[in-house]
Amino acid sequence: MSSNNAPKDQLIATAIAAAAAGAAVAYAAIRSQDAAKSKSQSIGTTYAKTKGGLSPFPVKTSAIFDDGVDPRAKGDILFPHNHEEKMRRRIAQRVSVEEENKRRRQSVTVRVPATSANVGPGYDCIGMAVDLWSDITVTRSDKFGITADGEGAVEMPKDDTNLMCIGLKAAFDAANKPVPILKYHVISRIPYARGLGSSSAAIAGGIIAGLVLAGHKLPCWGSEALLQIASTIEGHPDNVAPAIYGGIQIGIHNGTRWVTERAPHPSGMQAVLFIPEFVGKTSDARNVLQPTVTREEAAFNIGRVAFLVHSLCTGNLDNLKYGVEDKMHQPQRGSKLYNYLYPMIEAAQNAGACCAYLSGAGPTVMALTSGASGDIFTQREKERTDNEVATAMLEVADMYDVKGKLLVTQPVHEGARVISVDPPFSSEIITYRDNI
Repeated sequence: MSSNNAPKDQLIATAIAAAAAGAAVAYAAIRSQDAAKSKSQSIGTTYAKTKGGLSPFPVKTSAIFDDGVDPRAKGDILFPHNHEEKMRRRIAQRVSVEEENKRRRQSVTVRVPATSANVGPGYDCIGMAVDLWSDITVTRSDKFGITADGEGAVEMPKDDTNLMCIGLKAAFDAANKPVPILKYHVISRIPYARGLGSSSAAIAGGIIAGLVLAGHKLPCWGSEALLQIASTIEGHPDNVAPAIYGGIQIGIHNGTRWVTERAPHPSGMQAVLFIPEFVGKTSDARNVLQPTVTREEAAFNIGRVAFLVHSLCTGNLDNLKYGVEDKMHQPQRGSKLYNYLYPMIEAAQNAGACCAYLSGAGPTVMALTSGASGDIFTQREKERTDNEVATAMLEVADMYDVKGKLLVTQPVHEGARVISVDPPFSSEIITYRDNI
């Protein structure tokens, strides 16, 4: 062989060696994955019995606690979006779990926000937490009782049909413990049966109080077990999701469980609410709806929901007035129950509101405005539009002889939380917020 061919031969030999090395690495990786898969299947996996033996497919033993492993997250590679798989691995690697906070408690107070459901076209799936709170205190006692102060204190059920009690019982059921004798006290700042999520606040507050009293905790990542319990009681996630997590939540059922994701709300946004004196029953508000919708109505709402979410994500508040338009429930409820609805929406938007819509099943009308910065009482009023919008809404209420009150508040990022507990969670080593 001539010396002129030496570099060429050397190159061919290098290529052959590299290919052989690559094949060896690939074979080793496949064997390693097979071994890991075999090991994981031998631990804690249940298989269904078939006529031919065991099915090759694992069977979930709980829809709440196991939603399956993301197939894109198998092996050693985890992508940025594999949050739930990261959490599974983190939990699996923990050697011990702090037991102190699993003690049963004697008393607990839970603070829960009001919520505004639907936000126009997002029927039964979109909701927003509002900076308006109720406090629910539950204490172990030798006699059952419910007392209440504030909004809806008279109308509120005082027996175990109260949704607080139903939520609390669901928490004790999840803990597999009997419900003890308890007394409840509510300081209610959420108007009762006005379309501001008073029912969902009772459900979420009851569940959280029950979990704390029972000393029981639920998984969140990959299961959102608390959301499953609350949505099952309520029937849909539009109010309970923001009551639990805060912010603007978009909730669906994925065929296995309820899931929810947060949509952003731009800074400086305020909520201007006209709250009528009369009670709006959700059952009445649902009875006026047709059992079917046309293709045109469905297409209309799909487009508006997309515009709504896009407006929130981009901060383009000018498009919110289109994003909250709806044909599935607002026209029917406006024509048959709330004749002031569309005139009030128009007046609010003409006065400078970004948008206005029927809050939940009504009768409250909510307008969203922009321009707030810091504490609004230190800001020049002409930089905002909340006063003009409030005045315009009240003028329409007077025109239609609807008695009510006007409230200016804001969307809130935070959901329900424990604000007091006995014995406390805080210790000499760790102090939690508000020293609870």
